[in-house]
Amino acid sequence: MTDADAFAVASVEEAQALRRVRIQQRILLLEGVFDAAELPRCARHGLNIAVHHPEQVRMLETTQLDHPVRVWLKIDTGMHRLGLEPGAAPAIFRRLMDCPSVAPAIGLMSHLARADERDGDVTRQQLQVFEKAIADLPGPRSLANSAGILGWPQTHFDWVRPGIMLYGASPFVDSLAADEDLRPVMTFQTRLISIKRLQQGDPVGYGGTWICPEDMDVGVAAVGYGDGYPRHAPSGTPVLVNSREAALIGRVSMDMITVDLRQHPEARIGDPVVLWGEGLPVERIARAAGTISYTLMCGIMARVKVEVVEPTGESASDLTQ
Repeated sequence: MTDADAFAVASVEEAQALRRVRIQQRILLLEGVFDAAELPRCARHGLNIAVHHPEQVRMLETTQLDHPVRVWLKIDTGMHRLGLEPGAAPAIFRRLMDCPSVAPAIGLMSHLARADERDGDVTRQQLQVFEKAIADLPGPRSLANSAGILGWPQTHFDWVRPGIMLYGASPFVDSLAADEDLRPVMTFQTRLISIKRLQQGDPVGYGGTWICPEDMDVGVAAVGYGDGYPRHAPSGTPVLVNSREAALIGRVSMDMITVDLRQHPEARIGDPVVLWGEGLPVERIARAAGTISYTLMCGIMARVKVEVVEPTGESASDLTQ
């Protein structure tokens, strides 16, 4: 992590957690402060804050700080989530420049709404709005997210803000990580804890939604929605058993899933089962479950054992139950 120029987080608490493990680089609060009481903590920990609303400007103007904070002025260029109206940016910028609680070199930023559409007009329009709004304002610029970094080089400016690509996952709906020269940094895995021989016609799991089409072996793996595996993943969603694909069958339980072992006669209790990661792109699981990769990778629960390994190691996450 020492190679990163800066970090971005959602809250002061997340920033403090990074400071506690001696992260010294810049840390930006992407949503800014939620109330004025957070400003002294931002100053104490040397945090950068986004300013996206006039109320946050008022907080800075009415709060005396021991040390001024660095500010990034966020402009709404078309996403219509957070950010000031483009026409209001110069006046707000001047107020921030005159505020004793704000450090010099105010940053200018916005966020891309549809950069994952490689040929879309919306990103071009947002870029034009951003450039027009900041044309006469000094300071570093930041616009590109992961899709902007990979697909829109004209949005790079001074700072880029990679997100999902840091996990080694593609930000585009029409590609996998390998297509973008990305490698997964998280492997979510467990092991087989049971193998049962079932008969043709036997139902599997809650609701009996999957029926054995023939006599067959069914594996039970120790993972479920209580660990962050998507409950709505349908039968047929791939997993890897001993590095080869098998299919999820039946409903996902809180602590277990069931797996079709007809193509894995060699499978034994204790064998590894990869849910996503090395050898199985998380994008495939997300598509099968009707969600996005971010939701899966951010949804890993605290009870999952995390093992950090070197890049040459075999896995980045290991589940034990």
